[in-house]
Amino acid sequence: MTERIVTLTMNPALDISTSVPRVVPEHKLRCDSARSDPGGGGVNISRAIRNLGGSSYAIYPLGGATGEDYRRLASAEGLTGQVVPIAGDTRESFTVAEVSTGREYRFVLPGPHLSEAEWSDCLSATVDHLPHGGLVVASGSLPPGVPEDFYGMLARHAADEDVRLVVDASGPPLVHALAEGVFLIKPSRDEFAQLVGGGHDMTTADQVDAATDLIRAGRADMIALTLGAAGALLISVTGVLRLPTPRVAVTSTVGAGDAFLAGLVLRISQGRPPAEAFRTAVAAGSATATMLGTGLCLPADVARLERSLTA
Repeated sequence: MTERIVTLTMNPALDISTSVPRVVPEHKLRCDSARSDPGGGGVNISRAIRNLGGSSYAIYPLGGATGEDYRRLASAEGLTGQVVPIAGDTRESFTVAEVSTGREYRFVLPGPHLSEAEWSDCLSATVDHLPHGGLVVASGSLPPGVPEDFYGMLARHAADEDVRLVVDASGPPLVHALAEGVFLIKPSRDEFAQLVGGGHDMTTADQVDAATDLIRAGRADMIALTLGAAGALLISVTGVLRLPTPRVAVTSTVGAGDAFLAGLVLRISQGRPPAEAFRTAVAAGSATATMLGTGLCLPADVARLERSLTA
């Protein structure tokens, strides 16, 4: 295997998106045509990396009829990797855009229960494909049955093989990963506040101080903090970078955070400077927000937005 980036998605979802003129309770809502995409954090990251001209190796469990639909869509998109068979049905997620208001409603199911043998197979598949000197991106929630310290287990294996581990998660799974030490985390503003015990009123200075404390404690080398309309921060031992969110017509926020991380990881894997990688990340996230439903960034849009940004 030659890929320098491996992604792991423990709880993939078949993403279905559609729209209605207005969401009204207790009525049949006649939806527009639906779009289906293979989703879940790591797979979305692999899809976005491919859109940006890069390559990765995606590992994810699939089961049931939904899993077969997912496998077909992933193959059609040209994703390479390894499917870990499971007994349960792969989950679905459902996104509805309300045309009259521009609001977006997202319904996300918990996912199938994984047995110890199944989640162990996912861990073994990832360990078997650790790219020496490369990056592993573990992204998304853990389905029922998977222990909360799963990403911590992966962190220990990555450290033994000189692999930089990137974790995009929240709550206890993220805490366990940080306890082992990782290369990069990408929390949202609310996820970061929960992690460090802060509130919704954390200032930029508060966020930078808390992130710097985690880095000094050896929990992470780099922290990318996404702030929605307020932009993003990239904090590391070399300093702090901040970029605004480009002005775009937002259509859907589904996958924007995954595209952000895809741009960041791809450029890092290519040896680009942090400021350049950060620009690509912000541009990719913003470009994805302009896409319908569960579509991901297009390279021409990313390039155009990159030119408008300075770190």
